[in-house]
Amino acid sequence: MTNTSHLTVICPCCEAVILVDAQTGAIISHHEKAKPIASFEAMVKDQERQKQVRDQIFAQELDSQKDRKRLLEEKFREAVKIAEKDKDKPYRNPLDLD
Repeated sequence: MTNTSHLTVICPCCEAVILVDAQTGAIISHHEKAKPIASFEAMVKDQERQKQVRDQIFAQELDSQKDRKRLLEEKFREAVKIAEKDKDKPYRNPLDLD
């Protein structure tokens, strides 16, 4: 005799087995599908690929930090020019304009 108070649902994405209470809809248990153990060579290749990705990301961030100093210098020089041009005008706080 089957128990009708529980529903067994198989996830179409990950093929996990989910046991659901029929009356409340609450999940009673969840069992993931067993993943096959990869070979040692496959794990080494995956580690090498991840290392290459990390190295690429690090190189990009290093380049952006080098360029960041130049960009901040340019922004500072531009702000100094604007401040020199507007030094005769009185300072108006933007919060006081309300």
